[in-house]
This record gives sequence, C-alpha cells and structure tokens, in this order.
Amino acid sequence: MEEEEGGGGEEEGEVCDTVTQIVLVWFTGHPRFMNQLSCGTEVVSIAGEWLTAAANTNMFTYEIAPVFILMEHVTMKHMRKIIGYKAGDSILAPGGSVSNLYAALAARHKMFPEYKKKGLLALPGELCMFTSLHSHYSMMGAAAAMGLGTDNLIEVPVDEKGRMIPSELDRLIQEAKAKGKIPFLVCATAGTTVMGAFDPLHAVADVCEKYKLWFHVDNQRHKMDGVERSQSITWNPHKLMGVLLQCSTVHFQEDGLLISCNQMCADYLFQQDKPYDVNYDTGDKVIQCGRHNDIFKLWLLWRSKGDEGFEKHMDHLFEMTSYMIQRMKQHPDKYELLNDEPECTNVCFWYVPHRLRSMKAGPDRHKLLGDVQPILKGRMMTAGTLMIGYQPLDHHPNFFRNIISSQAVRREDIDFMLEELDRLGYDL
Repeated sequence: MEEEEGGGGEEEGEVCDTVTQIVLVWFTGHPRFMNQLSCGTEVVSIAGEWLTAAANTNMFTYEIAPVFILMEHVTMKHMRKIIGYKAGDSILAPGGSVSNLYAALAARHKMFPEYKKKGLLALPGELCMFTSLHSHYSMMGAAAAMGLGTDNLIEVPVDEKGRMIPSELDRLIQEAKAKGKIPFLVCATAGTTVMGAFDPLHAVADVCEKYKLWFHVDNQRHKMDGVERSQSITWNPHKLMGVLLQCSTVHFQEDGLLISCNQMCADYLFQQDKPYDVNYDTGDKVIQCGRHNDIFKLWLLWRSKGDEGFEKHMDHLFEMTSYMIQRMKQHPDKYELLNDEPECTNVCFWYVPHRLRSMKAGPDRHKLLGDVQPILKGRMMTAGTLMIGYQPLDHHPNFFRNIISSQAVRREDIDFMLEELDRLGYDL
C-alpha cells in the first residue's frame, strides 16, 4: 500500500507539472502568448474590472449607473473626435461581431426605416452588402442574423497584400444591381484578421459615395487615413489597446440613428418623464437591453496612459514587429515569410524544419510545410513555452500567424520564440 501511495504521489507531481505548463502557455498575459490579438495584461484595466464586478451595475439607465454612463459619454465623444466625426453617437457592445451587426442594422434602417415595423414587406428587392475576401467572419454572421442570407454577403477580391481591390468592388456592385439586388453597405477592414492588411479607405469611400452606400469600417488596429469618411466604425479597445475583454465600441457619424433603429420604448425602464435628461438612458439604443459595464476599465486605463501613453504603447508593438521581421530575415533557411512587410503586428510565416531547407521550392515543398505547422503547434503546447496560432488562407497551406499585441513583449521574448521554434521543430 505504501509503495502504491508513493507511486501515486509521483504521478500527481507529473500531472501538476503538466498543468503548470498548460497554465503558462494559456495565460494570455504572458509575453510569449502571441496566439490572439486580445492578449497582454494592463494592471490598471484589471483594477477597473474588479471594481466593475464589485459594483455589479447594469448600464441601461442613467439612474442606476450615473457615473459610468457619464464616463461612457465622455470617452465615446473623445473616440469620435479621434476618428474624425464632428458629431454622432456611439455604444459599447459585447464584442466586435455585435458591433459590426449594429452597423449593418443601422445601415439597413437608414435606407429602409419602415423595415423596423413591416419587415421584409418594406423591401423592394433583395438586399446585399459587400466586404473583403479576408474580412472577419462576423460580417457573414450579420448577413445570416439579419435574414439577408450569407449568399448576399458578397466578398470582394484582394490584392497580394490582402487589401480590398476598389475596382473589383465597383464591378461587383454593378453586377449585383444588374441582377436586381439592392446594395446597401460596404464593410472595409482596417487590419484584416490574418494578414493585418488595411483596405484603401479613401478609394473604398469613393466607390460608396458613387453608389450612395453605407461605408462601415471594421477596425482592429490603427493607420486610419480615410476613416473620417465612413458612416460607422467598429473600434475594439480589447485588442491592441490592451483593455481587458470584453471592450468593443461602435461609432456612428449620424446622431439619433442608433436609437431610431433599436428603440422599443419599454415603459418600465425608459419613462420619458424622469427628473433628468433621458438621452442618458442608453439601454434603448441597443438590442440586448441589459448591458455589462465595459467602460470603466477603458476610461481608467485611458486616464492612466493618456493619448500620448497609448501612442507609445502602439509604437512599441510595431517596433517589436519590425524586430521580429528583421530577425527572421537573418535566418531565411528557417523562416519563410508570407508578409515580409506587414502593415500591422501580424507576422505570417512558415517554420522550415531541417529536412526541408534544401528542398526545391514548389507545390510539394509548400504542402509539406503546411503539414509541419500544426505538428509544431502541438509540440509548443505540450512544452508549455509558447503559443502561436496557425491557419490556411486562400491557396496557402497552414502557416503561423504571430501577433504582437502585448506591451510586455520584449526583444528577448522574440529571440526566445525563434530559438524555441527551431528547438521544437528542427527534426520534423
């Protein structure tokens, strides 16, 4: 019995070691977790989230969350100023996908306000909207949720860097109109999910103005020249800004449209004879009624850093990305870059194991490289030392998409990542 107990203790120790490794690699605040955009740990934002949880306050009326409502009002106004909207309206939503849905709903409401009451009977034909081939899948989800059908989300071809081609957008709009469809929205992406590409916003805006279409921007990052010409934009502070999940905002250039689209006038919540300005009752602007307090952690972090602090934060992320590219280019035998001049902090590459380094370039080698990346991902998860995502894209087989979005990342972390990939994958 004693021997059995001793053996059991040893197994428990091994399990504990394994759990420790898994916790390390799955802790999104760790500087070597580069698997998703929403990672990194901002202590001030954590403090804001703790206080928010303790307050346990909903956000649908001013009377139950007056300070937080005012924080939201001030912060959203500042964000619209940065975007370039002279007026407008904003709301926080549970994730970028819902923010994109709000924009699509508002665009439809703007073109067909009777849809709110009459539904499909208010439409003279089949609606369609357009987005980049490399855009976030949430636009497909919006098309399904709104009853358009996924076939009516028309995907626009992209160039070699993953950016929407405006001439193709123009062509597809004309084709849709010729088929009797009614285009109503174009969604450009400022930082595509995989490649981090920025659609040419001015050129897309020109096409939208030509056909009088709603211009929405799904923004995951910055480099935003032309965004001021959009009718709406999704801005997710829980990504590169480092605010704790969830923190997504959607902004509209036209004030009043959001509440006109979504207002249901529930008289047990949104009485119009309250002893304060009922415009501060934000719950009737949204489709969800109850709304989590996502503003305090953003407001507190912004007060801590200021605009200048966030600028330095972004500069650091891009400096680390440039350093990673520089180091990879020093070892072209080990790392094959898909985007050697990334527009954002996404670095897409294949790790090349030793046996493939002398193999002639071509489809066979490409396929083998695609087979290697998932195996290497499994090894890094088992080792518990690193976390990088992978995926295929278009005709490219599986490749790694490394994202630097944590301000804790330093050069030594990137050096470690490159050495660790070679250690784990050399013999594959």
